[in-house]
Amino acid sequence: MAKPREEHDDVTDLSFDAAIRFAAELIRIPSPPGGEGDVARRVVAEMQRLGFDDAWTDEVGNAIGVIRGVGDAAPVLLSSHLDVVDAGSETEWGHPPYGGVIADGFLHGRGAMDIKGPLALQTYAAARAAQGDDLPGDIVVAHTVFEERGGWGMAHFLAGSGIRPGVAILGEATGGDICIGHRGRAEVVVEVRGVAGHASAPDRARNALEGVGAVVDAVRRFAADVLVEEDAVLGRSTVVVTDVEAEPRSRNVVPDRARVVLDWRVLPGTGAEDVLATLRSFLEGRLELPAGLDWSVAYSTQPQRSWTGRESVETLFGGGFLLEPDHPVVRAAVAAVATATGRRPSVRPWGFATDGRHTQGEHGIPTLGYAPGEERHAHTNRERLELEAAREVYDAYPVLIRALLDRAPS
Repeated sequence: MAKPREEHDDVTDLSFDAAIRFAAELIRIPSPPGGEGDVARRVVAEMQRLGFDDAWTDEVGNAIGVIRGVGDAAPVLLSSHLDVVDAGSETEWGHPPYGGVIADGFLHGRGAMDIKGPLALQTYAAARAAQGDDLPGDIVVAHTVFEERGGWGMAHFLAGSGIRPGVAILGEATGGDICIGHRGRAEVVVEVRGVAGHASAPDRARNALEGVGAVVDAVRRFAADVLVEEDAVLGRSTVVVTDVEAEPRSRNVVPDRARVVLDWRVLPGTGAEDVLATLRSFLEGRLELPAGLDWSVAYSTQPQRSWTGRESVETLFGGGFLLEPDHPVVRAAVAAVATATGRRPSVRPWGFATDGRHTQGEHGIPTLGYAPGEERHAHTNRERLELEAAREVYDAYPVLIRALLDRAPS
């Protein structure tokens, strides 16, 4: 039996300032992928303090909380992620990256807008939305691990939690707009193989690095000649060389392996096998390598270990998704935000990938994004969250949550 809603009314301060203080506290807890434990425990403790009916960490370390409604509407999922990218050299920051400094109308630091600021706002907004009238369905808050490295946390939550949301709202930066999709990302490796040898006798070896230039040229032609399809909302697929790795790594050895790493942004509907098959087909007969060299194409893989001790090897492919601009969930979201803010939000895609690749891309859950923050500040040493914009989003969230509970597919 769901708890009567009044049991959640007598909670502590749910003001915007309290939410921002919580965000600043989270920024002061570094949480790289695989090292999210302290932040996860702190988030669960805050959910418990705010009156969530249940709050826990799962097997891979996601922080999950539920506020139960009294009706049978499908749950609305609010999700941000616990991990943040590395801060780099702290001397290059205007404010300490892990200081959680509030100054000049901004919250500063690593995670301020990607994504501990929005995470705090979502967590508090869930509790705030539960005040007053009974909820027609559950609010589920799931803040995930490893989003910055492929989204293992969200994939695990959707596969193993037994919770099936009707709608997902992601806290990735939208600048107050409604974001409805993005291109997917594939990290592909073209490996050139030769014969290793002592650098003092290069004629006895076949230097794999000598094939790198041909691979780079072929990838450039592939991007221009093959990736011509364009989506009216998401734009074109793109592919670019982002790294070259050679083995052995000793500088007095001619390497027998050279790996050219590609970042390929794919359109929705492009499957994992499509990516490799399309590139292989293009390179066959077109990639001309020096004598004695061979090549192959594969995905990058990445061993991952969660802060709870779970281990996995993730293939670095995540598909894109697009929620149609006239979808009932989008229309309801736009109307709710317009009612709450007095401003009709723009509807657009993100320029980067999110956990929506799992929620909608793999599980078909209608997914949108609503959050403060400018995309251009993500992953930079200028990361910051404008407080005035964040306040507007925070005030709109309870209206948005209730509107989507009413519209969520059962």
